[in-house]
Amino acid sequence: MFRRDVYLNKLIEGENNNLIKVITGIRRCGKSFLLNDIFYSYLIKERNIDPRHIVRFAFDNEEDIMKLDSYFPNKPTTRKVNGQYLIDSRKFLSYIADITKEGGFYYLLLDEIQNLENFVRVLNSFLYKENFDVYVTGSNSRFLSSEVDTEFGGRGYRIHLLPLSFNEYLAGSNINKRDALDEYIRYGGIPLVQLQSNDTNKVNQAISIVKETYFKDLEDRHPTSNKNNFEETLRVIASMISTKINPARIENTFKSKYHLNILSESINDYIKWFEEAYLLSKVLRFDIKGRGYIATPYKIYFEDLGIRNAILNFRDIDETDLIENLVYNELRYRGFNVDVGSIKFSSKTDRLDKNNKPIYIESDAEVDFVANKGSKTYYIQVALEINNEEKKNQEYRPLRKINDSFKKIIIVKNDSKPFYTNEGFLRINLLDFLTDINSLDL
Repeated sequence: MFRRDVYLNKLIEGENNNLIKVITGIRRCGKSFLLNDIFYSYLIKERNIDPRHIVRFAFDNEEDIMKLDSYFPNKPTTRKVNGQYLIDSRKFLSYIADITKEGGFYYLLLDEIQNLENFVRVLNSFLYKENFDVYVTGSNSRFLSSEVDTEFGGRGYRIHLLPLSFNEYLAGSNINKRDALDEYIRYGGIPLVQLQSNDTNKVNQAISIVKETYFKDLEDRHPTSNKNNFEETLRVIASMISTKINPARIENTFKSKYHLNILSESINDYIKWFEEAYLLSKVLRFDIKGRGYIATPYKIYFEDLGIRNAILNFRDIDETDLIENLVYNELRYRGFNVDVGSIKFSSKTDRLDKNNKPIYIESDAEVDFVANKGSKTYYIQVALEINNEEKKNQEYRPLRKINDSFKKIIIVKNDSKPFYTNEGFLRINLLDFLTDINSLDL
């Protein structure tokens, strides 16, 4: 079993806070397991809660759904609405009233809540009952982060579950750190993928999840869209992680390379859909000196490395790009807000103007990440290796151009033990960064 202590603690922090606890995240990242196994076990073993006062109900489980048939027997338990089968809310509320009639305090652990008719009204009704504490998961094809924030009118407590972090994966595996890192970069942190017995099964499982779950979810939520176009857009974007993305350039690429007419407006829509499904994050560039955001171009990072690789059928495994994506995900896991940094500066040339003074040109450099949490800010560069002076200058130059006093860090996959350079930069190898939650403060 993979431990998810960070998220368990967030559920514990939200206990009895008079809010609906909503667990969101990419499909197959372990939301149901977190709620129905990990949190359920905590309530029983650590809190000594009577199991009869913990109501677990999965709205995609036929055995659970059958429990509702005896209520209002003349009405069907499920009915089709806009192509989706929804469970009758009156039957469900009657069932809850029946099994909680002896009184006392109850925990409601409700899985795949989007399959319940009028689920927002039902959940809001529980907020008026002082003896209920409610926890739900929802499929992101019907239950988006934006909907959580608006539908509950500020009474939702959202916990976003990421796929397994490297440390979570490492703790649940039986291999050494370096082999685990290679496995993680290739297959990512979806538990169902990593639990497969061999490489072939992991590849097949990841590709199956992409096709049968993520693509199907997108089709269900956008039934009138061009399936081939948004799938092709996702594949192109998957090949562009860590590079600057501009939808107009992608449109031109489709026309010149693939002879497809996919307009930039549609590409913008598709990227928004992928974000809503938690497949990826659009990361804006931040002007470090100007202290403002740059709308385009921006960068894309995927929620899970294995799913990104599966989208490309494991044919484009560029380790340099993937470790950058990995660092981005780890920073988010640690609670940082993360931007891509851009810094403009003037460089003196060998040319002279008419007054015989040096001519300067405006240049800009990119800092891979600007990570903020509370009062802390870190500037972070990521590299596969730094094995010559040219590569060193390439990675160090953006940090040298920053004049403020926030900490500057270079994370290198193939590097020695952590050390400080003579310029005051912390240089740390990737494994030390990943396995030490306080590594940025060494």
